[in-house]
Amino acid sequence: MSSAREAELRLRDAVQRAIRDAAARQAAPVVLIDGPSGAGKSSLADVLVADWPGDATPRLVRMDDLYPGWGGLDAGSVAVGRDLLRPLRASGAGRWRQWDWTAEAPAGWHTVDGRAPLIVEGCGTLAMANVALADLALWLDADDALRKERALARDGLSFATHWDQWQHDFERYVERERPRDNASLVLDVTDWPLDTARQRALRANVGT
Repeated sequence: MSSAREAELRLRDAVQRAIRDAAARQAAPVVLIDGPSGAGKSSLADVLVADWPGDATPRLVRMDDLYPGWGGLDAGSVAVGRDLLRPLRASGAGRWRQWDWTAEAPAGWHTVDGRAPLIVEGCGTLAMANVALADLALWLDADDALRKERALARDGLSFATHWDQWQHDFERYVERERPRDNASLVLDVTDWPLDTARQRALRANVGT
């Protein structure tokens, strides 16, 4: 069996455990996905949404939609715990505030209730305070050259001009929060065909 296939089976088992743990609390499961830029967080989140066990379809929150600008990694990490995860665990409803990248200003609030699974993907999700509020915490590793190629192919020049700043902030976050150590499952997805899998997932979501 290939290492990628073994990792996929480990992931499926982890998702099933998260569902059972949440059910024991009479709550919907919360999954956090973290890792460096270009590791495959968005693609894996799309696959999890499309392949989620059972009838429920998870809500997906992308950290890219709530970082307050290119220097907002730490602020986004704090906000997702304070405004979304903690209230969701305490009362069954939380919210997150969208960032308007064009206007470079905060935009509207989005409410999330606890009736369906929640997946949050993006750098900064596995801060220690956030992991305590999740049922499954995933960390993705991938080859550095491949990560940068993926990230710049996705976001183009806008990310290229901020790559060094973002990496500096991310490394500082990793040193402070130890997110890889906080993960309940670490996956090396360098050899995963995530781009292909993401396209399948997106096609499944639109019924084509």
